[in-house]
Amino acid sequence: MRILISNDDGYFSPGIISLAEHLARIADVIVVAPERDRSGASNSLTLDRPLRPRRAANGFYYVDGTPTDCVHLAVTGMFDQQPDMVVSGINAGANMGDDTIYSGTVAAATEGFLLGIPSIAVSLVGTKFANYETAARISTELVQRFAGHTHSHPWLLNVNVPDVPYDQLVAGNRQSMEVTRLGKRHKAEPVVKASNPHGETVYWVGAAGKAQDAGEGTDFHALSQQRVSITPLQIDLTQYQQLDAVRKWIGQNQE
Repeated sequence: MRILISNDDGYFSPGIISLAEHLARIADVIVVAPERDRSGASNSLTLDRPLRPRRAANGFYYVDGTPTDCVHLAVTGMFDQQPDMVVSGINAGANMGDDTIYSGTVAAATEGFLLGIPSIAVSLVGTKFANYETAARISTELVQRFAGHTHSHPWLLNVNVPDVPYDQLVAGNRQSMEVTRLGKRHKAEPVVKASNPHGETVYWVGAAGKAQDAGEGTDFHALSQQRVSITPLQIDLTQYQQLDAVRKWIGQNQE
């Protein structure tokens, strides 16, 4: 099995190093990641200049672009052989609810999925980020489970892991993982106004809002119960319930 690993925190981040070390025990891995932190890059592609991959001393490739750039390059021509799976992470921080729209971690996995490859995004949820080992072990388990089954189509999974030691999960048993839906946050906190050294007014984007929809069955609820959240994602953004209303609004004949 050949696994492509990427992230949005940069090729030097502790999360991607831990992930690569663990997955290398069960598969052939290749790492292609951004040269610097590209958190919040979403699914952006660099189209205004060429990209130049380089190789670090530890064998990781790094690219002066976005997470999506990294996966796109790796799958569409940078290497002769395509991966069997894309795993993105381990992100330092949650990617739950509305976060998935902005997340570079999820975007890297999404690019793999769009190119027809089963993909997983993995994030460590907490503030201290002391347990990348836990998320790496969970990632390895998921890859092994995936490889043990036959699949009719690619999957895109968003995985969030509590920042606790592995043996402190409701763990080692089936209840340590929960298949969830995305919750929803309140709107973000207001921007933070400040002045730069030149006396110019600048603004920092505010923090994400607190969870609004965090009931049972959501990713937020699973993490509050110290469970791993696994959310299958899709890319179709069509609002099917509004199709007829918009047809009527524009005067399209319905036959």
